[in-house]
Amino acid sequence: MEKKKEFTFRKAVIADVPVMQKLINSLAANDEMLPRSLNQLYDTLRDYWVCEADGAVCGCCALHIMWKDLAEIRSVAISLEYQRRGIGKQLVHIALEEARQLGLPQVFLLTYKPEYFKKFGFRIIDKHSLPQKVWTECINCPKFPDCGETAMILDL
Repeated sequence: MEKKKEFTFRKAVIADVPVMQKLINSLAANDEMLPRSLNQLYDTLRDYWVCEADGAVCGCCALHIMWKDLAEIRSVAISLEYQRRGIGKQLVHIALEEARQLGLPQVFLLTYKPEYFKKFGFRIIDKHSLPQKVWTECINCPKFPDCGETAMILDL
């Protein structure tokens, strides 16, 4: 009988960054998300939450504040062996709760999996209605302007 794994959710720390990058970029290699550099991850480390199973990071998610009334959920990444166990769902709920506690009225995201995020109440919007994102970050992406991601937003 297999022992049930215990999951721990916590804010990310410096030691998590290389593992988070490997996790995110392994999914990005399969066109499931966009890659992140070590520099990007260190720069936004305080945005990230991680999930641990048996002491090892197996998932991550970030809540990045864009403006006084808007934040972005980024890099929801779960290692393949831990997918479909509710980790992504829990990480998204943690990020949304943090946004509520901060008093943010809206959270958006860009995704290749819009059906997954519709379950949380996100709705599809035009990416160009997010000028802060498009002109501060998307413009520097190697896939700009046609990354294929779907923009979605949730009113809290």
